[in-house]
Amino acid sequence: MELEITVNGRAVKASVEPRTHLADFLRDHLNQTGTHLGCEHGVCGACTLLLDDMPARSCITFAAACDGARVTTIEGLDDDEIATELRAAFTREHALQCGYCTPGMLISSRDLVLRLETADERAIRVGLSGNLCRCTGYVGIVRAVRSVIEQRRARGVRAIAGAGRKELGPVGSGGGSIIARSAQKAATENADQTKDSVTIVIPDFVPDKAFADQFTVAAPPDKVFDLLGDVTRLAACLPGASLTAIPTSENVEGMIRIRLGPILANFRGAARVASDRATMSGRIVGIGNDQRSRTSTQGEIRYRLVPIEQGAATRVELSIGYSLRGMLAQIAREGLVRDLASRLMAEFARNLDTHLSGSRRSGAPAQAKSLDGLALAYDLVWARVRGVLRKVWGR
Repeated sequence: MELEITVNGRAVKASVEPRTHLADFLRDHLNQTGTHLGCEHGVCGACTLLLDDMPARSCITFAAACDGARVTTIEGLDDDEIATELRAAFTREHALQCGYCTPGMLISSRDLVLRLETADERAIRVGLSGNLCRCTGYVGIVRAVRSVIEQRRARGVRAIAGAGRKELGPVGSGGGSIIARSAQKAATENADQTKDSVTIVIPDFVPDKAFADQFTVAAPPDKVFDLLGDVTRLAACLPGASLTAIPTSENVEGMIRIRLGPILANFRGAARVASDRATMSGRIVGIGNDQRSRTSTQGEIRYRLVPIEQGAATRVELSIGYSLRGMLAQIAREGLVRDLASRLMAEFARNLDTHLSGSRRSGAPAQAKSLDGLALAYDLVWARVRGVLRKVWGR
């Protein structure tokens, strides 16, 4: 996604992966290596920086969540009055040794200097309890922070209640741009929901793999064509599929669940559907991704309905293309995908027959069970073994 943030007073625009953490973005893309990574669990405090002027853990903050925010790292505090006084105090009180925790320690200490009325040792220790140091034993650090607070209060510099925080909440709730942009985004989404439809752009693509398939349905082409054009009924026939939003004339949003052994993948995405009654054909182009396995897919199905048995039945001819990226692409080999798709289409055909024959109760909700790829794969392997044995035995 496109990210626009202000880092140490400089506007930055960049493309980032949604999974990229703010600390990694700053260090790897902007060379702001003063932000250190320690535990990467938000525990040690080495990665602490200012996000909309509030201390934040950058190792557990997604860069994408900071779109529009103001980020200040230790490099951005070179000319800051409080940080300058703290650096001098840390040197004077021997408050650092290896220095790895120091950038985060200085930023957290700056927050304490801003908001504590008095140089209370217990309050300082509590305030710094989220910043770990394996060298100093904290004595020098506490002395340094106390000295800066005492000196500033003696000069008549008053504490700022809450260091500018107006309310409890996530970083940025003190009036920063994150909250403002979130509110603006929510208002925009609410406004969009009042519209008749929302258009999702689903691009064309060149599939990595393609194959053909077909099945027969005991119903005339017109009846099959009408069902394939009804997205709600169509989804009810597809194993593992369900709708996640009300379909529009152009797009449909949904999910399909696939289980491969211990792996349960929930592919959420959208598709656009087009059909032509004159040629009894249609096309479905979709995109989806599974966040758990970090797998994305693009797919295209072209179908054509051919009347058979004097028009009493229909042969559905399919052309299927797909591209797969991510972890599941490593185990979903072409032959397995092709065979699984054939089994899926066979079950889909049975469900179509059931709906078209009227044996399914009208309006009954469809149950979106997950498609068990492992069970299907087992059936496929056993079927192939039986085929080999038949060839060997000659029957």
